Order: sequence, then structure tokens, then C-alpha cells
Amino acid sequence: MFRFWRLADLHDEPDMLRTITDVPFALFNSILRAQFAPDGVDAAIEAAVAPYKAKNLPILWWTGPATSPADLGRYLEAHGFVYDEDSPGMAVDLERLSGGQPAPQDLVIEKVTENETLRQWCRTNIIGFGWPDSINEDLFSFYSDLGAEDEVPLVHYIGRLNGEPVATSSLFLGAGVAGIYNVVTLPEARRKGIGAAITLRPLLDARAMGYRVGILQASDMGVSVYTKLGFEPYCTIGHYVWDSESTSEGGGQ
Repeated sequence: MFRFWRLADLHDEPDMLRTITDVPFALFNSILRAQFAPDGVDAAIEAAVAPYKAKNLPILWWTGPATSPADLGRYLEAHGFVYDEDSPGMAVDLERLSGGQPAPQDLVIEKVTENETLRQWCRTNIIGFGWPDSINEDLFSFYSDLGAEDEVPLVHYIGRLNGEPVATSSLFLGAGVAGIYNVVTLPEARRKGIGAAITLRPLLDARAMGYRVGILQASDMGVSVYTKLGFEPYCTIGHYVWDSESTSEGGGQ
């Protein structure tokens, strides 16, 4: 999706995928799918992070079943990255979805179809995830640049409780599966079944379109919600962060 954003440079290389922006927010400056030879890991890491360090940008490096070597995280820590967390990659057979916890009767879930609602979606997303207010316009720019659904198979959903936005999710269709992203509920609206409902709605839409597998990456808070919907864990995804303000240029922590 980053190839559609005017503020991003996407580098799809044989040994890794990188996104580089001028926005000082780690999620926008990510390294994924790194596959390095064991005898060249240190040099490859230094080369990969050089463009970010030149701009003094934070970096989010993702590890998982598609990265190598298997202990890549250890090398990253030696290069100043800080381990953030592991999260399970989960999947579900869409024919076997369950309803989860019942949602409030006053909850209304709708697709985001125009910019005013997209701005509400972005704001709810930022508050829910605890992200800085400073990225609000950049997040809106990112998603508004993606264009219409027929260009990029991405659909956002917003949940309103008594008319007020309280939850978000996104559905991305690709590689024959339905990916669920950006699931968050505002703190004051949690533990009411809203998270399950905002996840279930796009999955049902995908099933109606003929998709049979749903996938997502779960937070600690979301694992029990997704398990009740029928999801099962299949892999582990690691997150490592480099931040110039808290990490030295030299060795590990």
C-alpha cells in the first residue's frame, strides 16, 4: 500500500522490503521480510538502516517466519534496536466463524466511504492505539492517497456507539485471504463486545465475497477476543524499534 502514498518511498528488494518517509513515526518507516545470509547479517543491517539514520528517523523492524536468520532479533539488538513485543499471527476458516460476545444494541458499524468519515476513523484509530496527535494528518494522507476500493482492495470500518465513533477496523483482500487490520476500541468502550463486532463485520463481508480464510496479527488484549471468534495462532511476529532519541549509534542495550 505504501507505493500509493506520495510521502513514502517503497524499496522492494530481493532480501527485504523497506518503507521510508520523512514522518518521524516508526510504523511509517518499516523493514520487513529481511532474509540475510548468516555470514553477512551485520553488514546487511547497517546498510538497511543507513537511509533512516541519515534522516534521523525511527525504525520498526518486523521479524517472523519469513525472515532469516532465525535469531535475527539478536543481531538487531546488537545494532541498537530495542525489542518491543511479540504478537501471534492468527488465522480462521471463515466457514467456522463464531459470533463472540454480543455487542451493544446501539452499536452501528458502517464502511468508510468519504473523507469526513475517514478523518473520524483516523482520529479514533490514533486515540485507541495511543499514537501521537502529530501524525493525524499523515495518517489521513496515507489512507486518502490509496484511492478507491477498485484500485486498492482496502475497506475501513467505523463503529459508532450512540452516534459517537468508538472503534475501527480495516479489511485488506489479497493473496486469496482476508486480512484484518487496525482493530481498536476506545478505552471507555472496551469490554462490551465492540472489538469482536468490528472484527466480525469485515470477515462476514469477505466470506460473502467468496473468501475462505481470515488472518490478523493480535495484540495481547485482542487474543482472547479473536480466539472466541474462531482464530488460532500459527506464527509469531516480532517487533524491534530503533529510535535516535533513546538508542545510541553503537552497540546493543
